[in-house]
Amino acid sequence: MLTPIRYLRPAPFVLLAAVACLLTTPLAAQAPGQSSSAVDQQPPANYAASIHVPDPRKPVPAKPGAYTMAQVIDMARNKNLTLLAAERNLQAVRAQEIQAGVRQNPNLGIAGSDVTEPASSNNPYNYSVQISRLFERGNKREWRLDNARATTAQTEAQLQDTTRQTILAVKNAFTQMLMAKASLHLATDGLKEFQHEVNISQDRYKAGDLSKIDFERLDLQVSGFESDEATDIVNLRQAADQLQTLMGIDTPSADFDIIGDVVPPVVTQTQSDLLQAALDKRPDYAAAKFAITAAEANQKLAYANGTTDPTLEAEYDRSGTENSAGFSVNIPLRIFDRNQGNKKTAVFQTEASKFTAAAAHNQVISDVDQAWVNYAQSKRLSDRYTEHYLDETTDVLSIAQFAFEHGGIALIDYLDAVRDTRTTNASAIAAYQQTWLAIHQLSAASATELVP
Repeated sequence: MLTPIRYLRPAPFVLLAAVACLLTTPLAAQAPGQSSSAVDQQPPANYAASIHVPDPRKPVPAKPGAYTMAQVIDMARNKNLTLLAAERNLQAVRAQEIQAGVRQNPNLGIAGSDVTEPASSNNPYNYSVQISRLFERGNKREWRLDNARATTAQTEAQLQDTTRQTILAVKNAFTQMLMAKASLHLATDGLKEFQHEVNISQDRYKAGDLSKIDFERLDLQVSGFESDEATDIVNLRQAADQLQTLMGIDTPSADFDIIGDVVPPVVTQTQSDLLQAALDKRPDYAAAKFAITAAEANQKLAYANGTTDPTLEAEYDRSGTENSAGFSVNIPLRIFDRNQGNKKTAVFQTEASKFTAAAAHNQVISDVDQAWVNYAQSKRLSDRYTEHYLDETTDVLSIAQFAFEHGGIALIDYLDAVRDTRTTNASAIAAYQQTWLAIHQLSAASATELVP
């Protein structure tokens, strides 16, 4: 009994190699002695140069007057409404230093009685003038000023941190728009190139060299390119609107454009260098340390407020023809209220601020470590696309296109190569975007500008 033989469809790469060998066999027969190497199995060099395969690594065309990342950041620093509000808040807090330094005002009192009586009467007119002033003890004014200055320094550091977070959002939005531009450029180029292939196949179909079902299956693939292009148009417009909003532009414009490198750069600093820079320059950590200074000054002020402040008064009286002067001293007796509750509160607030600063210190270390790992892995993957996968997918597509146009492979194998190219290009854009975002995150985490 004979065992039936099952037909197995060869793998696409095996089929491509076989077809390439068949296509190059006549050339080898015409040139005896020429070795049949892998190079001989590729399409002719002039053919590979004549086809256009979209490449994500190439710069994306930009309109005249397109903004660079540096220009976008400068504009956001000057016009971003969140930053403008934070700057006004800092000015308001700084104004409290003036109020903290004021001294107690003196009090003036003027009184008169029997002003209609003459000086010779039994009850002559009487006038009196009193001047009094409270004198603060315990260096209250000094501690108020220290507290106000520390609060201003803390608020200024918080403004710098708000700026850091806003610039990070601007960079991320810039990258998203740049990658959306690159994706749209690839989709448009891919649609144009594939439509050209469909037109060639239509001529082959009319000439009887291609079946109707193969032509229609090829034509159906155009919808995928059209879908990619439509999606990328939406993504680009949304990213552009978001970036313009962060830049402080009131009404987003459809003519707005940016320019920049798609392929991410290499970070030259080491992880330890960036960690030290973060501990030295991170504004949120600085704000946490200034909070300790403010809390300590507030604690000293609370103890100073528990001291007694005397009020001194001088008085001048004139009754008829008689003049007299006097004085008084007012000293509150701090028997029950010695500000003990506020003292206790200030002590706990100082301790809490120290814990908060320690937590900020640990968060800085964690942020840099997480951002570094993200960058290292993202850069490794994006480099693989730059140095290997994109070149490889170009070779595969050129071989498949050459073989299909010369009847060497089935339509399904050519479509597999087309889909692989679309997938690889999209994955390369995603890898580049992830690496750029990781660089921006590392820059924000270390408070260091990593991109020139």
